[in-house]
Amino acid sequence: MDHKDVQLRKYLYDEGIDPDLRRLIHAISVASKYISGKINEANRKLAGTRNASNEEQLELDKLSDLILSDTVGELDYIGEYASEERDETLVLNNPHPKYSVTIDPLDGSSLVDVNLSIGTIVGIHYGKTVLKHGRNLAAAFYILYGPLTTLVYTSGQGVCEFVLNPEGEFVLAQKNITIKEKGKIYSPGGLKKSWTDEHKEFIERLENEDYKLRYSGGLVPDVNQILMKKGGIFSYPALKDAPEGKLRLLFELQPLAFILEQAGGMATNGRIDILDIPVNSLHQRSPIYIGSKYEVNLFKEYLK
Repeated sequence: MDHKDVQLRKYLYDEGIDPDLRRLIHAISVASKYISGKINEANRKLAGTRNASNEEQLELDKLSDLILSDTVGELDYIGEYASEERDETLVLNNPHPKYSVTIDPLDGSSLVDVNLSIGTIVGIHYGKTVLKHGRNLAAAFYILYGPLTTLVYTSGQGVCEFVLNPEGEFVLAQKNITIKEKGKIYSPGGLKKSWTDEHKEFIERLENEDYKLRYSGGLVPDVNQILMKKGGIFSYPALKDAPEGKLRLLFELQPLAFILEQAGGMATNGRIDILDIPVNSLHQRSPIYIGSKYEVNLFKEYLK
């Protein structure tokens, strides 16, 4: 497998990205190729353990986390490695930390056995700790393992997509990706019976405006769909029995919010932008409405 990734590295160089940040992004992109291979040969066997969020872990979850932690740990300028699969951050004790990394190693891994798309989500923060609001992100990207393996990236200078070709090289597919002010699709998470009245009314409004339901149950593919279809909204709301929702602020929401904002969209918990939410704990959760500005602002009206 070729790990040169000439186009990815050239893109990062042309953006003027710090050399150490370029090395970090490339290292994780290489690790994702190994994860992609392991997904293809996955035996779907449960590991018999639970992660920090009390979810049953697949062998694939644990293996992906191990691959990524080993990859990041080899770099001598990383402060912390934080994984959705771990109770605590891995403090790397490097004397001059420049960046810290949050990773959801395999988001949606429960979909492996039904052959749906899943992904890896990465946030790279400035400094020695990950416990920062989203405006501290230096870069964010996700890798989507589907019919194609793609890498969607931003460092605050727009959004681009790379596709893993048959030779094992990430090649540039499109750059300066933007979404429209108003979309045509919606992806609503959470059990309907647990939705709040405000959220129910909002969804009914979208349906009355002839939005198409597009929901796979996988966060990365559903948000990627909003991005690639140039608009719409993904939501995982506050629920009656889970007022903070289900999704994790650091590992899932911050990186995706950074990407969607850079594409001209928005991401909010209904009251405050996702990237401005104060971080109080490693596995903090938050509701999210992410996508085109029209739909996100429309939900805010229902909260008023």
